[in-house]
Amino acid sequence: MIPKDPVMLLSFVNLKLRDFYPSLAAMCEDLDVDEAQITERLAGINYSYDADRNQFV
Repeated sequence: MIPKDPVMLLSFVNLKLRDFYPSLAAMCEDLDVDEAQITERLAGINYSYDADRNQFV
């Protein structure tokens, strides 16, 4: 359901966070995905979650 490619994942996650979810935790719960897995995959391309912005930067 979520993209495997890290760059596509970044785009997908930030779009979902911007348009549909108030937090990463809410998105992960609703989509039934592992928050740690997303965070680790995006850390691999030097992105981390900024809760104040509600996006990966």
